[in-house]
Amino acid sequence: MFSFFSKKRNLPVTLVTDMHSHLIPGIDDGVKTPQEAFDVIDQLLELGYQKFVTTPHIMTDYFGNTAESVRIAHERFLPLLREKNYTMPFDCAAEYYLDDTVIAAVARKEPLLTFGGKYLLFETNVISEPLQLKEFIFSITLQGYKPVLAHPERYQYMTLEKAEDLRNRGVLLQLNLLSLIGHYGPPIQRLAEKLIAKGWVDLLGTDCHNLDHTRLLRAVTRTSAYRKAMELPLLNNHLLA
Repeated sequence: MFSFFSKKRNLPVTLVTDMHSHLIPGIDDGVKTPQEAFDVIDQLLELGYQKFVTTPHIMTDYFGNTAESVRIAHERFLPLLREKNYTMPFDCAAEYYLDDTVIAAVARKEPLLTFGGKYLLFETNVISEPLQLKEFIFSITLQGYKPVLAHPERYQYMTLEKAEDLRNRGVLLQLNLLSLIGHYGPPIQRLAEKLIAKGWVDLLGTDCHNLDHTRLLRAVTRTSAYRKAMELPLLNNHLLA
């Protein structure tokens, strides 16, 4: 199940669960066909993952997904996985974009798609901090959700001070693995490394959209930042059940 960097440190090289990906064919900007999904899953299994929580975008102006449509797409895809003899858990949540639609859904107390006991993955626009961000966090926390901010290192408005404030408000931070090799640019890589150094990373996600992403993941595991991140009490390895 695990290999180790050294007997002394006893650290797993691979993560048990990936909780951020786009592996349901044809419903967002992730994989387009079942075969592409199978190819990506094969690569992730080779990297040591044992469970997947795929998280299609719910972003009204772009994909038109709803919690119900994502559930239906997930249910339709599961038999295709079983036909190909995949036996690993393949669950579904969502990556919610913080817009008026999700804010209205929260106000109506509509059930939202979550993973691992009401963990709610959400993202914001990349440029400016949303005016509703803190109110949104308060509202979903009040309803029993555990907010998880997707890839905080990718937001231009993010600083260490803002990240600390979010954590103090109960927000968990999920880092994208590809940030650690500069896939999204050097400034994003530097912030990712700083968040790891502070110990403020709670989850690691592949945010895998295609086969090219899986090929890049192999380089991530060779970085010192990845090794440091694996020393943190990451929640990924508690999400197998």
